[in-house]
Amino acid sequence: MGFLAGLAEERVDHRFKGLPPDAEGLTVGELAAQRRNLFTDGFTTPVLALSAERLEHNLALMETYATRHGLSFAPHGKTTMAPELFARQLDHGAWGITLAVPHQVRVARAFGIRRIFLGNELVDPAALKWIAAELARDAEFRFICYVDSVRGVELMDAALAGAARPVDVVVELGAGEGARTGARTEADCTAVADAVGATRTLRLVGVAGYEAEVPGATPERVAAWLRRLTALASEFDKAGRFSGTGLDEIVVSAGGSAWFDAVADVFAEIPELSLPVLKLLRSGAYVSHDDGQYRRVTPFNRIPEEGALHPAFRLWAQVVSRPTPDQAFVNAGKRDAAHDLDLPEAQVVRGADGTERPATGIEVTALSDQHAWLRTSPEAELEVGDWVGLGLSHPCTSFDKWPLIPLVEADGTVVDYIRTYF
Repeated sequence: MGFLAGLAEERVDHRFKGLPPDAEGLTVGELAAQRRNLFTDGFTTPVLALSAERLEHNLALMETYATRHGLSFAPHGKTTMAPELFARQLDHGAWGITLAVPHQVRVARAFGIRRIFLGNELVDPAALKWIAAELARDAEFRFICYVDSVRGVELMDAALAGAARPVDVVVELGAGEGARTGARTEADCTAVADAVGATRTLRLVGVAGYEAEVPGATPERVAAWLRRLTALASEFDKAGRFSGTGLDEIVVSAGGSAWFDAVADVFAEIPELSLPVLKLLRSGAYVSHDDGQYRRVTPFNRIPEEGALHPAFRLWAQVVSRPTPDQAFVNAGKRDAAHDLDLPEAQVVRGADGTERPATGIEVTALSDQHAWLRTSPEAELEVGDWVGLGLSHPCTSFDKWPLIPLVEADGTVVDYIRTYF
């Protein structure tokens, strides 16, 4: 993507934590070309590393999975907000990129993303007018967003008055009482669809939802909700709600990072409709995977024959205090590590001589703003100055703490830098 070329020209400076102080003033491209070593060439702690090999493995695995199951893929870009990773996902067969809020759409458009699925109802007039202008400016731009209320349809219609192209929308079926967004019943969904059909500014193109919000989610409950979603698409089609609008496909979309196996199974059951069906999966956390939440819930635990994702993040921090034999502190905290779902996991210790050993007897018990509290047992043999490699949980709150992330090969060589825009 030519849009990415400018990223390599950005200057390295105080904005980017963890990078070598002596790299100040170099461009990102110049620093990457030096192929510095993360451990011996001036990087400061804390520093977040993204494994080059594991990233590529995860991208390839999900491409294979989607292809094998006849799914199109619009990975959720809010996880990374990294245009370079968007481009790599597209190179690995993604249909487009899913996003959550207008700012994220603007970032994606600035880097040339042509197909965007917005997993929210959009009722902000200024954002809608900008979307309308983008659609008018670029005939190849495809934009789809949720609608889940008649009121939302009315607000969108008012904001889009006079737009050159209608905005494509999918009716969101909520995952049940107590779930997040979405019309709660099929009757509610029908009312929303009828409201869309009465406008000239919106075009109904399908149905969608988010199965991870199913209350008390189990494989059976998730599958039951997904069958409600696919049945809704069939009912809308039988009622002619997709006819006469110039559509060439019907969109049926779901799929976070915890239940995409159920999505694949149920979407395979969709009967033949009046138009081809775009079966759109939206998982996002797979890019880096993790050492916590998604390690526990990934569908590959249920379907090991399909492969396995590999955790690609490691946060390196340095021991800065060892006040007692059973306690130590490293210089990474809430500002650096995801902590909304799980505390970081101590995995490896790197000593002053460069040797690495498992972080046996070391446990992260709490985080302060800039420190992790470690409980240590006698076998830990931890010293001030040692580096501790931490595994992280929840990619969505890991990427957002690091505006420039070293992409690191297994031997520590930094081969590139991933820019994020949160």
